Amino acid sequence: MSIDLLGRLPEDWRGAVTPLIDADATAALAGFVTTEYATHTVYPPLDDLFAAYRLCPLRECRAVILGQDPYHGAGQAHGLSFSVPPGVRVPPSLRNVFKELAEDLGVGPAAPDPSATLPGLPPPPPRLPPRASGDLTHWARQGVLLLNSVLTVRAGEAGSHAGHGWEVFTDATIRALDARDHRVVFLLWGGYARRKAELVANPAHVVLEAGHPSPLNPRGFAGSRPFSQANKALADAGLPPIDW
Repeated sequence: MSIDLLGRLPEDWRGAVTPLIDADATAALAGFVTTEYATHTVYPPLDDLFAAYRLCPLRECRAVILGQDPYHGAGQAHGLSFSVPPGVRVPPSLRNVFKELAEDLGVGPAAPDPSATLPGLPPPPPRLPPRASGDLTHWARQGVLLLNSVLTVRAGEAGSHAGHGWEVFTDATIRALDARDHRVVFLLWGGYARRKAELVANPAHVVLEAGHPSPLNPRGFAGSRPFSQANKALADAGLPPIDW
């Protein structure tokens, strides 16, 4: 029996997404996903498949960070784009996200110990919260939809589930958000994500584009200041900022 994808979606998202997708296409996707989970190691675990939707209710969504597909290493993917569970080593792209966050808003690793200050020099800035964990659940709980365009992947095979129907499903998610009147800020990093900008037509929303944070991309993300820009866009619409 095929996995009931729409049945696994939270009710609010299911009601918004279902009218925007073809039933036959959804059935074909469900059949593919069911077979893959039954015959291969697939990430994220099935119970985490729609974690992004579960942690960020539709009515509370204020921002979207769009990734391409889940991490394909053991224990890394847990249903949130760019995020890894607590205790898992922070991947290189996410390290660059945290580096930009530190430059943008001063959120980052702890500052040097004040007791180590040399005589005659000003004391260092106050200690900041450490970023030892790559778990971004606290973003999701504030209304940040951490969405991958493709929601599953075979172990060790990046991009292996691309082109099998997830793109239609997640495009419908973006269209459902675009149909809402309250502002949503779309953070699109890298060429793949930036192509989704055309799905955002409602002038109530804001699209912030930048290069991908991957270390393989030497420019385009550093200095883009996405976090302060997102908070400004929310403030301009009378919405509370996100505590990044």
